[in-house]
Amino acid sequence: MAPLKSLEKEYPLIDYNFQSFCASHGIFSVEDFLLHDLDALTAFADNQSTSQRLKQGIDQLLSVIDALHPPLLNGLQLLEDAKRNKHVLCTGCEGIDALLGGGLREGQLTELVGPSSSGKTQACLLSASTVAKHENSVIYLDTGNSFSPQRIAHLVGQPSGYADHGPLQKVLDRIICYSVFDVYQMFDVLHQLKINLRSKTVKSDHHVRLLIVDSISSLITPILGGSGPQGHALMISAGFLLKNIAHDHNIAVLVTNHVVAGEDGISKPALGESWKSVPHVRLLLSRECGSNVSSISILKHPSMVCHLIRNFLYGMGYNTVVNVMYFL
Repeated sequence: MAPLKSLEKEYPLIDYNFQSFCASHGIFSVEDFLLHDLDALTAFADNQSTSQRLKQGIDQLLSVIDALHPPLLNGLQLLEDAKRNKHVLCTGCEGIDALLGGGLREGQLTELVGPSSSGKTQACLLSASTVAKHENSVIYLDTGNSFSPQRIAHLVGQPSGYADHGPLQKVLDRIICYSVFDVYQMFDVLHQLKINLRSKTVKSDHHVRLLIVDSISSLITPILGGSGPQGHALMISAGFLLKNIAHDHNIAVLVTNHVVAGEDGISKPALGESWKSVPHVRLLLSRECGSNVSSISILKHPSMVCHLIRNFLYGMGYNTVVNVMYFL
């Protein structure tokens, strides 16, 4: 979510005086506000000379937070919404597209889980270039300096030295990449994205169809340490915001997550049980050491059987399904 200062223009009660009052209590963002004791904050406001306006500011900030929650829908409305708005985006990776029945679904958050060198970033780059080739915009949040125009050029099939003309230039122009190195930067970028999408200022000549965060775990893991609840609250807020953007603007969201050692040394997705409920779809990527054959399986899907698996060759710009889907 957003720093309070970014809300001032759209919400006049969240002005400099209100921000100063909040700052005196260690509140600088919407996340800080949610984590604070609101009864205590209101009591402090009562003791100020501008108490009425401060309490109006608190109410307005609460209304901003409430507006972020999507309306409740019954089953029939959810089905109609899915048929009407939620299309499938081809990722360009035949293994993933075949497993998911066409690709990433708009309005959903899909998570790619896997160890280092399993192909997560390659899948993100391939998805970004494929969507951009079809005259759509892609928002790419790069958390580890892994975004590579040279790899995009290879995937597009054009030498990077010719980026000043031809299809590569058009593809790169449609991929809007942000370097994001902590969760607060991500909140700032996502909040600004929501504002831009509402005002249709993001690549107005192209529709934003895909949002990528590679990787979400590198942003959230550092804030989960310790015994306080703040890290957990920020993690849930991040997931909610990503799903909110996906739903409200019919965007496919793709995030990557690493694995950690679980019981008996068996790897499991990072970020714990609370995060497990956030993605609509969870896919597990794996690759044997020294091999270019990757496996992908479904850990979670709202409408498909889990533990389906598909193997495919996964090289630089080269991915071909080599055997059929089977049950584990």
